[in-house]
Amino acid sequence: MIKKESKNDVRKRRHARIRKNLSGTPEQPRLNVFRSNSGIYVQVIDDTTGSTLASSSSIALKIKNGGNIEAAEAVGKDIALKCTKAKIKKVVFDRGGNLYHGRVKALAEAARENGLEF
Repeated sequence: MIKKESKNDVRKRRHARIRKNLSGTPEQPRLNVFRSNSGIYVQVIDDTTGSTLASSSSIALKIKNGGNIEAAEAVGKDIALKCTKAKIKKVVFDRGGNLYHGRVKALAEAARENGLEF
């Protein structure tokens, strides 16, 4: 019988490959996305100090169904507003090994529409 590798293991390998060439600086921090079945989470990280500058999630916004595109758009808008308050305009987008499609794409486009550049 053929043993199939889990989707999460494939995602982790893809994320490691992406992170090899991607890091956040104080001028241009990294916008990291984590997607689960029940929610979507986002952090703006300065990798030189290892600190989180801003964060948002569908759980923190108390969205009833956090696993859909509307929730991802709300989280993208919220993180963009938090970044503008923290005087962050440019970020490096880290999709976390997920494909740029669906909820990840909706979050990115909502963040761009509300003032973040990446």
